Amino acid sequence: MLSLLDGYSLPDADDVSRKMAEDFRKRRVERGMTRAALAKASGVALANITRFEQKGLISLKNLILLAIAMNYLHEVRDIFSEPKYSTMEELIQIRKNTGKKKAYNRKSRTNEED
Repeated sequence: MLSLLDGYSLPDADDVSRKMAEDFRKRRVERGMTRAALAKASGVALANITRFEQKGLISLKNLILLAIAMNYLHEVRDIFSEPKYSTMEELIQIRKNTGKKKAYNRKSRTNEED
C-alpha cells in the first residue's frame, strides 16, 4: 500500500511554479525568441523574465503580459473559468452556490449577528 503512495504527493506551489517556468522557457525557445526580444515585446523587464525562468517567480501582472506576448492569454485568463469537482456532492454544492456573490458559513454568520 505504501508503495502506491510513494509516487503520489500533494502538489507543492514551488514545484508548480518551476514546472510552469520550465514549460514557458520551452515555448519561448521553440519560437526562437530571446529573453531580450520577449522583454521588448511584452514590456516585462528582462530581469523579471530571467527570474521567472530560473526560479519560477513572477507577478501575476507580468505573467499575463508574457501570456499576451506569447499568445497564451486565453489559457491564463480562463484558468478558473470552469468549476472543478471530484464528487457528486461537490457538484451539487457548486450548483447550489452558482450566482452567489459571497461564501459564508450560515452557522458562524448567525453567531456573529448575536
